[in-house]
Parts: sequence; C-alpha cells; structure tokens
Amino acid sequence: MVIRNEHHSCREQNIFGDKIYKTFAELSEANEKALVAESTDNVLTAIDHVENHLKSVIEENIIKPASEEYELTKAQTKRLIKESQKELETKIEKIKGDFKQQRKIAKVKHEEAVRRATTEREMDDAEETLRQEIEMAMKGVNDAIKEATDEIINNKPKEVIERIEKDKEERRKDNVEDEVRTHLRGFTRTIPSFIMAYDDGSLSLDSFDKNIEDDVFKEVTSITLDEFRFLRDGGDYVNATTGRKEHFDGHLFDEVVFDDAIVEFRKKRQDLANYFDESQTEDIFDYIPPQKTNQIFTPKWVVKKMVDMLEEENPHIFEDPEMTFADLYMKSGLYITEIVRRLFNNVEMRRQIPDDRERILHILRHQVYGFAPTRIIYLIATRYILGFDPSLQPKQSNFRQVDTVPYAKEGRMEELIEQEFSSVHSS
Repeated sequence: MVIRNEHHSCREQNIFGDKIYKTFAELSEANEKALVAESTDNVLTAIDHVENHLKSVIEENIIKPASEEYELTKAQTKRLIKESQKELETKIEKIKGDFKQQRKIAKVKHEEAVRRATTEREMDDAEETLRQEIEMAMKGVNDAIKEATDEIINNKPKEVIERIEKDKEERRKDNVEDEVRTHLRGFTRTIPSFIMAYDDGSLSLDSFDKNIEDDVFKEVTSITLDEFRFLRDGGDYVNATTGRKEHFDGHLFDEVVFDDAIVEFRKKRQDLANYFDESQTEDIFDYIPPQKTNQIFTPKWVVKKMVDMLEEENPHIFEDPEMTFADLYMKSGLYITEIVRRLFNNVEMRRQIPDDRERILHILRHQVYGFAPTRIIYLIATRYILGFDPSLQPKQSNFRQVDTVPYAKEGRMEELIEQEFSSVHSS
C-alpha cells in the first residue's frame, strides 16, 4: 500500500490543527533566547533544559494526540515516546559532543599559542583567537539547536503519522525479511568495531555470532543475534497473514565479500598495532566509522597535545615509576597508549627498570588505569592498548568496564576507584 502525502497532510490537520505549529514556533523562539543568554560555562546545562522541554512538547503535543486518534495501546504509545526521545537525545548528544570537542581543541590551540608567544601582542592575539573560536562554537550550538527544533516543527507530526501507518501496514503483511532488513541499514558500518573487539584471528561470517554477546550485538546493530542467524542461515517462520509455515533460504550476506572485509581489517589492525613506532602516521581508528552510539574518538593529534601540556606542567612526570595516570571514560584507549609510550621510552624509567618486558608490565600493572562505559568499547580499548603484544591480557592491567557517568553525577568517583583498585594499591 502506498500512502499518499495528501492523506498525511489531511490527517495531520485533523489531529493537530494549527495550534501545534504556534506552540512550536513559540518554543523555537524561547530556545533561541535561552541559549543566547547562556555563557560558555553553563551552555551544556542550557542545552539539557532545551532537550527536556522539547521532549515534553513532542510527547504532549504530537505523540499523545496521534495515539488517541489511532487508538494505540499504552505499549505502542510508550514505544513511540521512547523512540522519539532516543532520536532527540542522539541529536542533542552530537550537538553537545561537537561543542565540547571544539572547545577542547580551541583551548589546546590557545595553550600552544600562549606557550609560543614572546610579545604582548602575540598574547593578545592568542586570547582574541580563543574568544573567536569559543564564540563560533557557541554560534554552532545555537544554529544546531534551531535546526533541530525547526526539523521537529516541520517533520515530526508527519513522521509520527507515517510511522504509525507504516507499523499498521507491516503488521498486516508481516514480511519477516523486509522488517529485519530495515534494521540492518548501516550494519556494514558496525563490522570494523566487532572485528576490533572480538576477532581472535579466526572470525568469519560463519563464526560471527559465536563470541559476541546478544545484548551488545543488538545495542550496536539494533537486531538480535537470532535475527542475524535467520538472515544468514534461513529457516522456517509462520506468515502472520496466512497463518502458514513458510521457509526463508537466508544467504542475505555475500560470504566471500564479508570474510574478505574481515581479513583486510585484521591485517590493517596488525600493521598498526605497534603504537611505539613513531613513523606511523595512522591509527586503526581511522578505519572504524563513527557508530550510532555517538562514541567519538578523540583525534590522535589532540591526544598528543593534551599529553604534551601535561608534561609541560610537570617535566619529570614520566620519570617516576610510582606516578599513576587514569582515563575515567575511555573510548579508544588512545590517551592511555600515549601515556604508556612515553613512560616506556623515558630515559629515567629505562635506567630504573632496564628490562623492556619488566618495564612494560610494571607500567600496565601499576601506573595506568581506566574505565570504559560499555562492553564493546572496553574490548576495543583494551585490545588497542595491549595489541602490540599478543601475549598480554586485560587481567595484566587495570582497566574496567564501568560507566562512570552515574558515579560522577552522584559524587562517588573516589568510592568507585577505591572499590575497583584498592587491591592493586595494597599489592
């Protein structure tokens, strides 16, 4: 069935009328004023307020009226609300992430300009450049929020109706293959992440589902492993329209292409595993596309600048075998690897611990610590940090899979660190 736009337009008018557009126009204006009034220090809080306001308006002014019109169940309504909120959260998180990244880079560049400045004029230029770049970042936030709000005003009512109509039609035809195909959009983009996290040298299409946890697979791809197996291997299913058992042959994936892609990425990962090699201009994260989870890897050059600044503040920081370093929210492990590399190569560290093997084990067991928020990020980060030596295992280091955000919000980070690493400190 093809649903015509004229039908949607008429249905929109019947459900929402003109009032909704007035409500959103007022909201857009209010959001813009709120963000303009904020300073860089509390702009993230202002964005959170805008997000909560948008969620409330979408639920009360779009989804609930549409739900009543179509007589949806509570579960269906709840799912629509959850999906809309998740979609909005993803957009807002990207806006916040972009702002924080721009602000971080601006500050790193500012510190470098200040360090290099030799005259008062150069110092003034550095301050003015920082002000301009922060101002541009703030403008980017305003523009992005306005764009997101305008998109909701113009598209969300129609999207909700189309979604409800589409769900009704899909329930009528219940074509299993087509339904799962919609969830597989962008699936190929997730393959490098899975290879980085789970490949032990034997991963293939045939074994792709063997070691990956179901909840991790669904979080990243939006389908379950059983659905993946059904698409790969085929099987019987009951056609809800006819009530008859039918058979799907599977073979949705080209095995040769799939396995070749795994081999190619595996070779690239091995080629770039030795992050002690200063001649390398790339790292493996140049070959992992951004995921829907919005896990943005900090660029390697920014990581180096951050560690340079750390060393400038304390020139002897990498000479002390008792000094400890932590990344409380690892995404890739790049920050930790830069710390490990500088500790390992430090002249004084070499003098105190001459044996290379003993020195690297000391660093991993006693000097670097980290938390990763999810299972797949934990595996990616630890495999990258320890990947230069296949004999090293995560148990030989101090990295944990813990989402530290709730602990940070509740002021319990010290409690978490003590809980996870007290035995390390006492050993």
